[in-house]
Amino acid sequence: MRGAFAVVALAALASLSLACATPVGVDYVSMETVARELSGSLLTGDVPSAASREYLARLALADLYAEHPREALESLRSGLGGPDDHDRLFALSELSFGAARRSGDRGEYLASAVYAYAFLFPKDASLTSAPLDGRLRVALGLYDFAIANALATNDSSSGLHLDFSARTIDLPFGKFVLSSSAKEFRYGGYRVADAVSLIDVTLRGLRNRYRRAGIGTPLAAKVEPAPGSEVDIWVPPQAKIPLTAFVRMDDPRAGIDHGNPSGTLELYDPAETQSLEIDGRPVATESEPSAALAFRLEAAPVWDFEIAGFRRPGLLPGMSRSKGLAFLSPYRRGRIPVVFVHGTASSPARWAEMANELLGDPRIASRYQLWFFIYNSGQPVLLSASMLRDALLLAVHGLDPQGKDPALQQMVVIGHSQGGLLTKLQVVKGGEAFWDAVSEVPFTQVDLSKNTRDLLEHAMFFDPLPFVTRVIFISTPHRGSFLAENWLGMLARRLVNAPAAISNAALELGELREKAALRGSWHVPTAIDNMDWSNPGLRTLYSLPIAPWVHANSIIPVKTEPAATANDGVVRYESAHIEPVESELIVFPSGHSTQSNPRTIEEVRRILYEHAGIH
Repeated sequence: MRGAFAVVALAALASLSLACATPVGVDYVSMETVARELSGSLLTGDVPSAASREYLARLALADLYAEHPREALESLRSGLGGPDDHDRLFALSELSFGAARRSGDRGEYLASAVYAYAFLFPKDASLTSAPLDGRLRVALGLYDFAIANALATNDSSSGLHLDFSARTIDLPFGKFVLSSSAKEFRYGGYRVADAVSLIDVTLRGLRNRYRRAGIGTPLAAKVEPAPGSEVDIWVPPQAKIPLTAFVRMDDPRAGIDHGNPSGTLELYDPAETQSLEIDGRPVATESEPSAALAFRLEAAPVWDFEIAGFRRPGLLPGMSRSKGLAFLSPYRRGRIPVVFVHGTASSPARWAEMANELLGDPRIASRYQLWFFIYNSGQPVLLSASMLRDALLLAVHGLDPQGKDPALQQMVVIGHSQGGLLTKLQVVKGGEAFWDAVSEVPFTQVDLSKNTRDLLEHAMFFDPLPFVTRVIFISTPHRGSFLAENWLGMLARRLVNAPAAISNAALELGELREKAALRGSWHVPTAIDNMDWSNPGLRTLYSLPIAPWVHANSIIPVKTEPAATANDGVVRYESAHIEPVESELIVFPSGHSTQSNPRTIEEVRRILYEHAGIH
């Protein structure tokens, strides 16, 4: 009986053991769960990376770190100097970052950056982690995020504003002596007035966020004129510029041992300085071009200009010296200018999506520089075109008076809608054509005041710009817009206030009409008039051939098919279509404001590749 009971008991135990998991084994979960466990860190969540958890487990510090992180970190730091020194530095950096995030202590953040720097750039180069070591990317992020938080001012309610001053900062294990070269930094003759970190912002209005991984914390900064420096007139004074802040540390490993690390704060233009030399090794600089662009446009006055600039004359403050031309960054020798010209009741801000895509492409960003023209889009097209011509001539001759930069002689101008008409007027010859379209009396024989004669001559009599070698027309009403011909056009005309010079000239031209020196009725023309196909000026422009050295491309959006009988809501296909052009892309379906359409942007990218010989 006892034997039978024993057999039954053994069988029951065997069955129970088979039903339970073994002490060591595997559980099947989703691939996503495993990936999160292996690749996560305190940069992306509340759980340390696998490498840092390893040290907490090895040294039985997990519970202590959860309750008293400084004590746990001191215990971990006390083991430095052994064979696992390099691995401990990484764990110290990440776990110090986690502790700082809980306490908000600037010194703990800076300690994380010191540990990360020592891990990333050991004095003995043979200790450097292998290129595929996932800890490298985490350590770079820890350094960048920690520096931003360590240097933040106490008043950072609207983002992390950084204090660039030299000072001593208390650490958990000593003091950090910070030097600074920020006062010497210049951006087109400006100095930094206020800088905010971009590590804690999300973007709206842009499809993609482009960034270049590297060392340093990406910033956006307001600028002010630097005493004794001549400012770049093409960088607007209200601009917010991109920066990268980097603290170069002096032997951080020795500083950790002795409790006296030190370093120097350096500022860089990330578009100009794409890598730094650290201990003889080139290291890419961190860059956030998309975030910097979005920050630049946040609450920018250019948005308010769109309607105001259509209704009344006058440029944005600070842009009169550049004649309405603005650069995203200071002029860079050897990079081809791409000039963007906006349309009616619009502004350069409407090119944001396209600018983001182009700046996010290193092949384009390294070969081109982006320029933007702003103008009062309600005034006569010929006047606006003359202002664009003046702005481009000023830039080319002012930046390169001796003509030594061949890139400036390969300029690309891209115009949307009315901006396309302005663009074409840069690459045709005016001659007598525009005057002859309105008068049978030779221009030299009409009786006009000097101011009016100069104004008309400047606007009507011109040659194509020799340095513009490619133009791209987007949604351009070469044969007018049907909206300019209906009641909406009539209403828009009434909203426009003409510049004083135009009003004075109109009075004199009205007298010429009375003397039969002008054909037809006469009134102060607006851009809306100039986009009515019955307007003699528009018909004249349509008839003028583009200069033979200029490549032309067209991008035409339509809402319906077939394209031949379609329109984009403002311009008919037959109006936007001209010949000859090197290429014509029909974007379907798309409305008039197609600048942000992915297919439009990809076509511009393709054309710019071709223009620069990028294969």
